Amino acid sequence: MATETENKPVVAGEEEKKVEQQAAAATATTVEAATTAAGDKAAGGEAVAGGDTADKKAEEKPAGESAAAGGEGGDGATSSDATAATAPAKKEKEVKPTVHKVNFEKDVVYLYQFTRTPMLPSISPFCLKVETWLRLAGLKYENIDHKLKLRSKKGQLPFVEVNGEEIADSTIIMQELATRYDKDLDAALTQEQRNIAHAMISMLENHLVWVVLSWRSKNTEQMLKGYKINLQHALGSRLPNALLNFFFKFQFSRKCFQGAKKVKAQGLGVHKPEEVEEFGRKDLKVLSELLADKPFFFGDEPTTLDCVAFSVLAQIHFILDEVKYGLKEFMQENCPNLVGHVSRIKERCFPDWEDICTKLDLNAHIPKPEPETKENKEGADTEKTAEQDKNESEKELEKDNSNEKSEKKEEPEKVVEENKEKEEAAAK
Repeated sequence: MATETENKPVVAGEEEKKVEQQAAAATATTVEAATTAAGDKAAGGEAVAGGDTADKKAEEKPAGESAAAGGEGGDGATSSDATAATAPAKKEKEVKPTVHKVNFEKDVVYLYQFTRTPMLPSISPFCLKVETWLRLAGLKYENIDHKLKLRSKKGQLPFVEVNGEEIADSTIIMQELATRYDKDLDAALTQEQRNIAHAMISMLENHLVWVVLSWRSKNTEQMLKGYKINLQHALGSRLPNALLNFFFKFQFSRKCFQGAKKVKAQGLGVHKPEEVEEFGRKDLKVLSELLADKPFFFGDEPTTLDCVAFSVLAQIHFILDEVKYGLKEFMQENCPNLVGHVSRIKERCFPDWEDICTKLDLNAHIPKPEPETKENKEGADTEKTAEQDKNESEKELEKDNSNEKSEKKEEPEKVVEENKEKEEAAAK
């Protein structure tokens, strides 16, 4: 699940074009990062080693200065001693946090994965597996929207941060969290069932995933269409989708994923597409026979195998019907129980599926704060309007009163004037 993307913040300004190309390349690695469990470990190792070296230097320097201060100080303290003594404190301030989510909440799992798509929560089976497991285990978690810019110290997605600590690799994440919070989904399984689960998970992640990946690597346009991937949303980019699609296809086949090279190195790439598809059909048949008429693989409750199976089968099942994919058609026609299994896990773990896929909301499971109470706002507006009406009424009343007064003043004047005119007329 590796990439060549460094774990650094995105630069802006003059290098925007370069950043967008790297972002498109990062999206091109969606499938590669999601399906290659061990690739590019050297790159990840270098990143970790670099971090260790930096930490050691940061630690060694203050230690040296402190020792020197102690040697020179003796019994009498000097100003140079005081300066040396404060040096480590300055260095401590410069130490960078080891996690991205610094203001974390205790025991909340912060999940870093790929962005949503309109067809399913993630086109990475490994990201979908971890999120499904978190929901089944009932652990409080939050997705971090990093626009594909971050990777774990191993160079992988998904990874999580818990209580200021990073845990990478989907399998290790689930094992570590299960131990920490006593959430073993396989606690009720016998040793024989555990062995079967291990074999099936290996088949799914190390074989069937590569069958799906082989199809994606040779049909990038079909893949974008089949999952309705909007690269502008996925990358948080303002570049036109047509340009991003071009970058995606170019980088997907040439640089990041190197086309069919990795599939070939895995072993499937040397075969014809119809032969690869036949391998996938056999895997689906084995899973179908193991499931039989049970709701889940080992009975009435889902286990780790159900999480893994769902995360891989969903990649096959939730492809747009307009896009013809042989494995999807085979599963629908010959393995209807697997289709039923996918539906059961979806209903049980993702009641917010529609919100996820329509709004592309990473955290549809977290209750949103109610918008500023509309009622209060409306109430305030009504109150304001009533007050305005009252003021206007008062003004009109004042106006009427003043008019009435002026009319009353005018009346005696008018009478006097008329009387005067009559007197003048009589005198004549």
